[in-house]
Amino acid sequence: MASFEEEYRKQEPLVRRLSSLALLGKKIVVKGQENFIKKGPNILIGNHIGSFKDIATLLKIVPRPIFFTANKMIFNKNEFNFLIRKHAQRHLKRFGVFLDLILSPIKSIFVNYITTNIGKVGMIPVDMYGGKTLAIEQCQSHLKEGKAIVALQGRGRVEKKDANPYVRDFKRGASIISYSLYQEGISVPITPLAVFGTHFPFLVPVKVRVNVGEPMYVKDYLGKDFSETIERFRKAQEERVKKLLSEIILS
Repeated sequence: MASFEEEYRKQEPLVRRLSSLALLGKKIVVKGQENFIKKGPNILIGNHIGSFKDIATLLKIVPRPIFFTANKMIFNKNEFNFLIRKHAQRHLKRFGVFLDLILSPIKSIFVNYITTNIGKVGMIPVDMYGGKTLAIEQCQSHLKEGKAIVALQGRGRVEKKDANPYVRDFKRGASIISYSLYQEGISVPITPLAVFGTHFPFLVPVKVRVNVGEPMYVKDYLGKDFSETIERFRKAQEERVKKLLSEIILS
């Protein structure tokens, strides 16, 4: 049975083409490329403002295979079909149901391709409705195998109502994962990065700027107990990404 790396190499040309298509009209400029961790366990954490364009950007610039978490329903044809139909109905009401029916032959080809290949290009199936414990365990398992995972923070869009519309409040997941593995004697570097420009619509020609910071380690933020350590590290990651973003916006 082929390893992930072997499967990934087979799919890499397609991944590159799809990433280029997603970023059509946009040019990527990277600062701090030397800060990427090329081997061993690694968590990349950053702001998420450009939906699929953020993913495409990272797939193009990170010099190693990377793993993203994805709804486990996307890995199953029937569940993925249901998910598409559900979203079409939610956003387009009755017209969405009609559109789903009319486009059924094309959708079938798309669904079949995605469900067959998504696991080969670095996606971790996660039960979005079953709590976060399993997702954390799956990420830890990948890290123990020396892999790199991505933990983007945000909803994939700019939140204008927020005090900082480009960086939402960071979740605790990456901190919990790194602390848990630290307790097992595994030191996992967290690579902070900021992205700006992916929030512009598809085909709009702009520069996508990425600023990659030096790795951060939970051992440098240890507190008196679990909660204090997690909060210190979570806040430090958020502040680092805000600073990285400021550097590229003001440059």
